[in-house]
Amino acid sequence: KLVIISGPSGAGKTTVVRQLLQQSRLPLMLSVSATTRPPRPGEQDGVDYHFLTPQTFEARRQTGDFLESFEVFGPGDWYGTLRKEVTSGLAQGKWVILEIDVQGTVSVCEEYPGAVTIFIRPATMEELERRAQIKLQGEYTPGMIARHDAELLAGGAGAKRQLSRYGTGQSTGETASYSSSDGAKTPAEAWRIMLTKW
Repeated sequence: KLVIISGPSGAGKTTVVRQLLQQSRLPLMLSVSATTRPPRPGEQDGVDYHFLTPQTFEARRQTGDFLESFEVFGPGDWYGTLRKEVTSGLAQGKWVILEIDVQGTVSVCEEYPGAVTIFIRPATMEELERRAQIKLQGEYTPGMIARHDAELLAGGAGAKRQLSRYGTGQSTGETASYSSSDGAKTPAEAWRIMLTKW
């Protein structure tokens, strides 16, 4: 199966993906995304990301190597899901996990309408903004942060509405969501509960 974990930046997607990979007994495999940004201290090529030059990324994007790709904050860094990461994992009988944004989810679902989509939402918009500001400090200019805030407010309202197009009743896929205000003790526990339904 293809499992897409989506949500706004700062919602906690990476944290819960790591917990799930450590604790779940399902044959899960995390798809390693590609990016044009430089590696951060401790990051390994092919493990944390596939680090590509902007020229290589664009060439592979033009040849259709990506299931989805997007540019962060306008003229910034590119991120994308390599098609081979997904097809090779599915061929091995794995549950392939994609940790991507909402726009990427819509693109992937157009090609894989049977994908399971899980939307990670914050308990409140205030908490999301707080986490996003912490994450952005030191990585982007004030202008980029301001643009991020505007995109966050504009996109947050429509995110679940976009994903609902691929939920039960409109495709063979399934859609679920998790918030820290929900009943499960941890996000990983919530995911295990959701994944056992499929």
